[in-house]
Amino acid sequence: MHRSPRALGAEGEDRAARLLANSGYRIVGRNLRCDGVELDLIARRGRLVAIVEVKTRRSRRCGLPEEALDERKCQRLIRGARAWLRENGRRIDRVRFDVVVCEVDGDDWTLRHIEAAFDASP
Repeated sequence: MHRSPRALGAEGEDRAARLLANSGYRIVGRNLRCDGVELDLIARRGRLVAIVEVKTRRSRRCGLPEEALDERKCQRLIRGARAWLRENGRRIDRVRFDVVVCEVDGDDWTLRHIEAAFDASP
C-alpha cells in the first residue's frame, strides 16, 4: 500500500511516540507550533526533556534520513524549543535534542532513536 507523504509522516510520528513511551518517556507534546516552528514530539523522562525530530523515509536515495537535519533546521528547532521552554520549562533540569529515524520498506519498519543528535551550544 502506497501512503501519501503526509500519512507516512504521521505514521512515523505515531511509531516514534510508541518507541519513546516503551523506553520510559512520557510524551508531553506532539506537532506543537512554537515561535513559528513545528516541534514533532516533546518527550519527558524525569527532569529531562527531549525535543524530538522525527524523520520518516521510504528509501535512502537522498541519503540517511538524519542527514536532512542541516544547520538551518537545527537552529529553527532550537528557536522553537526555547519558545516552548519559556512557557513550560519549570522543573526541567536538562534539555536534549533527539532524532527518531523511521525507515519503511513495504510493511517493514525500522526505527532508530538517536539521543543528543545535536547540541544547542554556540
